[in-house]
Amino acid sequence: MNIALLGYGRMGQTIEQIAIKRGHTIVLKVDKEDKDYDISKADVAIDFSIPNVAFQNISNCLNNNVPVISGTTGWLENYDNAVALCEEKKGAFIYASNFSLGVNIFFELNKTLAKMMSTLKEYNVSMEEIHHTKKLDAPSGTAITLAEGIIANNPNYEGWLLDDKADKKLPIVAKRIEDVPGTHTVTYESEVDTITIDHVAHNRQGFALGAVIAAEWIVGKAGVFTMNDVLNIG
Repeated sequence: MNIALLGYGRMGQTIEQIAIKRGHTIVLKVDKEDKDYDISKADVAIDFSIPNVAFQNISNCLNNNVPVISGTTGWLENYDNAVALCEEKKGAFIYASNFSLGVNIFFELNKTLAKMMSTLKEYNVSMEEIHHTKKLDAPSGTAITLAEGIIANNPNYEGWLLDDKADKKLPIVAKRIEDVPGTHTVTYESEVDTITIDHVAHNRQGFALGAVIAAEWIVGKAGVFTMNDVLNIG
């Protein structure tokens, strides 16, 4: 399979290594804000770029009938536009805030726990995420997905706040520490005990492997999908 890498930072380089090991060919590597590239030679594109060019990259793929996987966060104000373009062009598109197989299982565990805790008003829920200092957005896309999973399943919360607290708002603390791939912790605390679930990434390999598996899965399909479709969970 011929793969285009849209974004060739540390994640793009890790994806390249895994893709080659799995027998694929990297036919295009686009770094930073390069707008002048030919996407048509790729069977599928994987976008791990930066927020201000992600939608442009995705649109270019869909306009050229190239399935696209995007793990870039911070651009979601244009997500509905990407979905509309995908449907118009009868293309194929997956966005995920995190492609790690373990994290996507963690997302489902988080939703299940939120349902179980929704009637127990004695517990207050909070979240902490830690990433490397080069991460551009806060909170992380993964943290937002986790927060949305809690809010959808617990009527005691109507939204989230970054580094703050308010009634009916889920507080998220975002920390940036050098060389931390990604740690997410959800905590339910009462006066008598604490329940905690967390996911700790040891390196970028898990994110990259999930993205390559998603790219393998989407070729030949049409529609807007999620990692739940890829993994047949949820």
